Amino acid sequence: MNGYERFMAALRREQPDRVPHWELIVNEPTLSAWGARSLEEFVEQEDLDAITVFEDMPLRPASGNEQALTWSGRTVGESAGRRVVDEWGIVWGFTEFGIPYPIAGPIGSEGDLRRYAPPDPEAGYRLESLRAAVRRFKGQRAIVFLTHDGFEYPHLLRGGMENLLLDYLEAPRLAHGVAELALDYKVRLMRRAVAEGADVIVSGDDYAGRGGPVMSPGHFREFVLPYLRRSVEAAHEAGALYIKHTDGNIWSLLDDMVEAGIEAIDPLEPIAGMDIGEVKRRYGGQLALVGNVDCTELLPHATPEQVEEAVKETIAKGAPGGGYILASSNSIHPAVRPENYRAMVAAGRRWGRYPLDEGMVAEYQRRDYMAAWR
Repeated sequence: MNGYERFMAALRREQPDRVPHWELIVNEPTLSAWGARSLEEFVEQEDLDAITVFEDMPLRPASGNEQALTWSGRTVGESAGRRVVDEWGIVWGFTEFGIPYPIAGPIGSEGDLRRYAPPDPEAGYRLESLRAAVRRFKGQRAIVFLTHDGFEYPHLLRGGMENLLLDYLEAPRLAHGVAELALDYKVRLMRRAVAEGADVIVSGDDYAGRGGPVMSPGHFREFVLPYLRRSVEAAHEAGALYIKHTDGNIWSLLDDMVEAGIEAIDPLEPIAGMDIGEVKRRYGGQLALVGNVDCTELLPHATPEQVEEAVKETIAKGAPGGGYILASSNSIHPAVRPENYRAMVAAGRRWGRYPLDEGMVAEYQRRDYMAAWR
């Protein structure tokens, strides 16, 4: 099997030749640790089974005469301290590692929403990175296009999560209006992306923290789930499979996400109580599982030997029968030790070949590597 075949088989809950490997995001220092000059080179160098592609979004300086940038999900060099504005009118700053974080949003009231004009999802330059990935990888590695559903862009547009959560209580019409606006753009762009070669859609909206969802299950069903469902339906109509990414403890939301029709759940944070063995027992007949190798403590601080032990446990719990993709519990962020990333990949290749080692599965299904890090 090649990477595309392996990845798609796992998403369909089938058993490929070995457990596939993918990451939502790979940052420095791991990205260039062994000489790769781009994510595309890194994917080939590490022989990943899929690549994540973001839309291309121009960023103009918030002030002064600095050079404009384009954000495509990659680290932006020499950007620390800068402030930029994207086409939505969202103001962003940059960390020292060149990763953007939101500062302010353009919609402060229903009046702002009525006057607001969103970006054009049909703009040709939006999918330049996708087209390059299609030319390079189509049919050999799965091409995963990142989108959003009904939560992340609404809170970015409202200038903060707390503002949107207050809207759920005090201004529900505004909350729905912002979600409708954001979803219309994201669905139209998603359809273009699939038509141009994306195989899989991943929605990046995070709904939870370690202690649980940031909203009540009732508010989730009223203000988020309808838009997730429409996003999934649009992807399926276009011919793509759908991965739902959300951090945190999501036990109280999983039934609803399964009902929405997603194919897979990512990244299953073990430090937030998302034990992959329990998820497999409850949902393995309905969902493919992605992730669960801790990137909060394990990948930044452990030894490569400890990482291998964690990967063996994760495979033993999540991979029997197929339907599992090896990945971190969020991303390969700047604090991850490159040697631990390599140890994770090597362990996946060693222990993830089907048929799985029955002795290893029996032994490691009873373990809990996160007990040392909680």
